[in-house]
Amino acid sequence: MQYKKICFLASQVETAQEARAVLVKRYGDVPPVQADLIVALGGDGFMLSVLHQTQGLRAPVYGMNRGTVGFLMNTFAPEGLTDRLAEAEEAVIHPLRMRAHCVDGSEIEALAINEVSLLRHGPQAAKLRILVDGKERLPELVCDGALLATPAGSTAYNYSAHGPILPIGAEILALTAMAAFRPRRWRGALLPMKAKVRFEVLEMEKRPVQAVADGNEAREVEWVEIAIAPEITHRLLFDPGHGLEERLIREQFV
Repeated sequence: MQYKKICFLASQVETAQEARAVLVKRYGDVPPVQADLIVALGGDGFMLSVLHQTQGLRAPVYGMNRGTVGFLMNTFAPEGLTDRLAEAEEAVIHPLRMRAHCVDGSEIEALAINEVSLLRHGPQAAKLRILVDGKERLPELVCDGALLATPAGSTAYNYSAHGPILPIGAEILALTAMAAFRPRRWRGALLPMKAKVRFEVLEMEKRPVQAVADGNEAREVEWVEIAIAPEITHRLLFDPGHGLEERLIREQFV
């Protein structure tokens, strides 16, 4: 597919800004709302912010790495961009929706492309009750935290917490514990993509917990409900042979 109107967005990092200047001079630039395609220049964190900011637009997003890891990004090269875009492979992903009820009575909603995390917010370990589709699955998990990750986010925080890497088309979510103390050696669970997960915080005054959805925080939560948001679609483009599915498989053999 040929993309005639391209929007170039860059993080504040100097290398990303310099790359944007080179690309805009060569290929032109339009505002995001007018673009056929959006090119994100930065690292994975910047890519997530661009996806959140542009989720209501029809244009897919093609990332070029000007950051550190760049798992969601393609290799940066100013030459031959139009040919690369024409041959790019598309990956479609859906975010998680978090609804967090806080001790002060407020409720916070946020979307997470990678994961929703519950983290202890004090010196004491967290105590969590876990329900899946309304059924209690774990009456008490004593841990530093727990998270629910999408396939696209399974190589991020989830993988660092020793959670599984999920193929992009697996229709599965990873529920992973962080430093679980009770039950001992509990490593988490694999859940259907349509599962609705509820975390309830036990002993919340003694063991405060915060919830984080792609950087959006809710502090001192009483409970958190998480489910996929199928009505929201993110379209990412990758160079041939380096698509998200291939990257998720390859990551398991390094």
